[in-house]
Amino acid sequence: MPVGIVHRDAATAEFFDGAARGELLIRRCGACGGHSAPQARTCPHCASPELSWTASAGTGVVVSWSVVHGKSGPPFAVAIVELDEEPWIQAQITGEVYGGMRVRVAFEHPEGGEAVPVFHPA
Repeated sequence: MPVGIVHRDAATAEFFDGAARGELLIRRCGACGGHSAPQARTCPHCASPELSWTASAGTGVVVSWSVVHGKSGPPFAVAIVELDEEPWIQAQITGEVYGGMRVRVAFEHPEGGEAVPVFHPA
């Protein structure tokens, strides 16, 4: 199932620039060095707002998933992945999925939208 079209805004521009380059960007705290999800505005470890973008290895483990059954296409899975750097990210996942499964990020480029991270079995 192809991913939906996503458009950038000022808050997501740098994330999508990274995705276009094939990098999954996450946040890194300048105060304590902890990692957080791309949407974080403060560090979950120390509450500092000193976050910058850093490239993730793009690998992790499936924590949970759900299968979406829509009216306009075949079912597809969406997973919560705990990245090896620690933060959790939600994304579409391809193939068979189960808890604890190792995954690796790839990027789909839907026409008319931004490159979007998806996960595949590692």
